Amino acid sequence: METVKAPTVPGGKIALVTGASKGIGAAIARRLAHDGFTLWVNYHRDHTAAQSVRADILAAGGECQLLSFDVSDAEQCRSVLLPLIEQYGPPEVLVNNAGFASDSVIAMMQLEDWNRVLAVHLGGFFNVTSSVIAAMLRCKHGRIINIASTSGQTGVAGQVNYSAAKAGLIGATRSLAVELGRRNIRVNAVAPGFIATDMIAGLPLENISATIPLRRVGQPEEVAAVVSFLASDESSYITGQVIGVNGGIFTG
Repeated sequence: METVKAPTVPGGKIALVTGASKGIGAAIARRLAHDGFTLWVNYHRDHTAAQSVRADILAAGGECQLLSFDVSDAEQCRSVLLPLIEQYGPPEVLVNNAGFASDSVIAMMQLEDWNRVLAVHLGGFFNVTSSVIAAMLRCKHGRIINIASTSGQTGVAGQVNYSAAKAGLIGATRSLAVELGRRNIRVNAVAPGFIATDMIAGLPLENISATIPLRRVGQPEEVAAVVSFLASDESSYITGQVIGVNGGIFTG
């Protein structure tokens, strides 16, 4: 864990974003810092990329702590997050973004690929959320935003593990919203489509764009803008929803 600038004061606006060293997570971290949150930026291995996100936040006048832990490891999550929560209180906003794809048709998929994808997406959601939720409940305030995917709404060939994980995250979002609504904790999901990140590098983007009503892939900042809205008081009557950021792809 690497602390940057002055530590967060108790009662300050804190946002925790998992998997925030690059791509959509990094864009969300930068946007929430712009919105006035102190960032707890989680990453697993890419320290150089995480430092770059931190540098951007500092350059914009924000505050940030880098938190290195594997979201799929429950003990790591607790050992990093619980002392911070005890000292500073819970984050007002939790963005469960950590994830990755390991694509293969199921006939050739290895058990390790199935287990690891579900462990990061669904296990990570549980491990991080369960680490912060007790303190959120005591405060009777909070926003949890889960980054799902169009793949979890429509299904994608070659992504049975990823689609299953994201569909499970959508189900968890809806159930948790019902569970926590009376305690003034809102839970929503954002479902990106094809977004210009490392995940789609190497794909035939011209062919993909032709299947999207807006005829282009999205940018991470466009996802971050929706997260910013859900993290704000302007979305105070929205919970249990899945908001697509996919250029108009029909999800049924």
